[in-house]
Amino acid sequence: MALSALSAAYPRAARNIKKPINSLSGIGDHVLFYIKALASAPRAALHYRRETIRLIAEISMGSGTLAVIGGTVVIVGFLTLAAGGTLAVQGYSSLGNIGIEALTGFLSAFINVRILAPVVAGIGLAATFGAGVTAQLGAMRINEEVDALESLGIDPIPYLVGTRMVAGMIAITPLYAVAVVASFIASRFTTVVLLGQSAGLYDHYFATFLNPIDLLWSFVQAILMAVTILLIHTYFGFFASGGPSGVGIAVGNAVRTSLIATVSVTLLVALAIYGANGNFNLSG
Repeated sequence: MALSALSAAYPRAARNIKKPINSLSGIGDHVLFYIKALASAPRAALHYRRETIRLIAEISMGSGTLAVIGGTVVIVGFLTLAAGGTLAVQGYSSLGNIGIEALTGFLSAFINVRILAPVVAGIGLAATFGAGVTAQLGAMRINEEVDALESLGIDPIPYLVGTRMVAGMIAITPLYAVAVVASFIASRFTTVVLLGQSAGLYDHYFATFLNPIDLLWSFVQAILMAVTILLIHTYFGFFASGGPSGVGIAVGNAVRTSLIATVSVTLLVALAIYGANGNFNLSG
């Protein structure tokens, strides 16, 4: 009542007061939805196995017209191939300026695993499956299909959100493996075949600096990134409003938010794992 009186008397002051309140309310909505989504994943895996399998196929190879170009796997593969080749070109050129271009294999083993492959895979996942999830759920919301599920006694969060969370967690491991291998192949091909460095020299420094523990942490980082991306995209799709244009706005907001989350997860994981000693020894 007091806020209503304040709005009538001082509308500008009331708007300024409502802004932080609305921001906190939005954060609370996000957190509550994320908790429900994560809690619904075991139920979705147990009761909606067929839908989960369908979503795994959709993530990996795509559906409809997207299947023509192979879905998320091929998109992420091409992105990491291009990024790995670019890393090799820039690394070989920059290191060659100070006479140590032999260490290009070190850059591939170090940067591909810790930074390049996780970030590129996260961007590819957000731009393909993540955007598709937001559009699908948003279309279901504005067409009242979510309300129809509730009228049938089906909890929409496990069926629509939990299944996509489980499918994303299952698909991210082979998807990320493709990304890492593609980045390694592109860096080696560019350095050895295109730039003419000795294959033995490249392989020596690559094998010397490739740490298996870093690969393990890289996969953990990819899983955390996938969980974050899926939570963000399912939230924006599940609560989309405003008709078809509202779905487009939700997709744009979700992609922007997930791209910020991707680099934020990379930063936080790097600080948590490599912040103290870096897990790196210059030798060989």
